[in-house]
Amino acid sequence: MAVTKTAAIPTERAAKPDAGFPPLRIPDGATICVAPLHMSNKPNVTVTTTISAKDVKELRDRTGAGMMECKAALTDANGNMENAIDILRARGAAKAAKRAEREAREGTIATYIHMGGKIGVLVELNCETDFVAKTEQFQELARLIALHIAAANPSAVNREQIPADVVERERGVYREQMRESGKPEKIWDKIIEGKLEKFYAESTLLEQPFVKNPDQTVGQLITEVSGKTGEKIEVRRFTRYALGE
Repeated sequence: MAVTKTAAIPTERAAKPDAGFPPLRIPDGATICVAPLHMSNKPNVTVTTTISAKDVKELRDRTGAGMMECKAALTDANGNMENAIDILRARGAAKAAKRAEREAREGTIATYIHMGGKIGVLVELNCETDFVAKTEQFQELARLIALHIAAANPSAVNREQIPADVVERERGVYREQMRESGKPEKIWDKIIEGKLEKFYAESTLLEQPFVKNPDQTVGQLITEVSGKTGEKIEVRRFTRYALGE
């Protein structure tokens, strides 16, 4: 399977009327098309990137995307597997954004009990259809999210669920820290906002780095699976129990 891209070599010098070219004579009633003229002695270069069936299969196995989507991503990435994965993730995120307005009323309630029964988690994960809810991929996602909640102890699903008074209390603490730091007051607000972003990343489920792969957040994990299933997937709520608390 080969994909051919053609790139024109940049013009070295533009054609001029006095460059030794004969004048262009146009017969009456003739129709002409004008295209950019390249005066380079170098011919156009054809760059061929070979996308093998093996590469397409590997990308499908790693991402779960369709064959044509994988082929297109590898072509755009010039055969680079990791870049192709990033492209598919970005496209999956765009599709997931379009699905965001659809309702997710089906799903499952997953449980996770930490070794020894010290910690227990219940999480409701929703999708659009009962068909997807019963798939192994969706059930595994629910289990992984429950495991993550047990390990990372988020306080809310997303930042919108954190009460305003909690956010203001954090902001007040950060402002007091700035006052005691001696830093110029004009940069306080920027630093405080940065600290709040870190607070959200540590406190909200969707923004926390996934415990089994810190290079992606839980929200990105959900978006990735949503792209594979073609349905909207969302965490509606969760409860985490710890023995003695």
